[in-house]
Amino acid sequence: MKKIDTIATLLILLGGINWGLIGFFNFDLLESVFGDSWLDRAMYLLIGLSAVFKIVNWKNRQNG
Repeated sequence: MKKIDTIATLLILLGGINWGLIGFFNFDLLESVFGDSWLDRAMYLLIGLSAVFKIVNWKNRQNG
């Protein structure tokens, strides 16, 4: 479970950095790396799922 937690954290950080770049410079890092393709959408999906995973995991830690 530790590896999944680490990967989820890294993906969330990547998403946060990407949104910061979009907000400050109107530059989408993921689109520039993966282009406007299914890979770009897949990365956004993985980042979103990672956020949900971390929320659920955080809630479980608070109760346990």
